[in-house]
This record gives sequence, structure tokens and C-alpha cells, in this order.
Amino acid sequence: MSFRAKATFGTSCLISFAVVSYVHISHKLERDAMKVGVQMDIERQQRKKENLQILEEQRMLAEKLKAQDIEPSKESSR
Repeated sequence: MSFRAKATFGTSCLISFAVVSYVHISHKLERDAMKVGVQMDIERQQRKKENLQILEEQRMLAEKLKAQDIEPSKESSR
């Protein structure tokens, strides 16, 4: 084999290796990014549940407070 043929073969092998490596690395990075996205979604859903529970508790407390405010008003108007 001539030097030119060996150089061409070596260069094409090197380029092929570089392309395959790049594809594998980028694929792994994309998978990692998707996992982080899923984890963030799970955390967001948990925060939403907690916020809804807090909101419901606040609504119940507000209703109790209204009921307490109404009862003394009825008594004082008598």
C-alpha cells in the first residue's frame, strides 16, 4: 500500500471514530438532561400538591375565622 492510501485510510478511520464518539457523548448528555427534566417535573408536582394542601388549610381557617367573626357580631347586636 502506498503512503497516500495509508494516510487516507488512517484519516477516514480517525474521522469515523470522532463522529461515532461525538454521537455517543451527545446522546448520553441528552439522556442525562431528560432525566433532570423528569426529576424537576416530579419535584414541581410535589410542590404543587403541597401548595394545594396549604391553600385548602388556609381556606378552612378563613371559613372558621368568618364563622367566629359572625357569631360575636350576632351576640353584640342583641
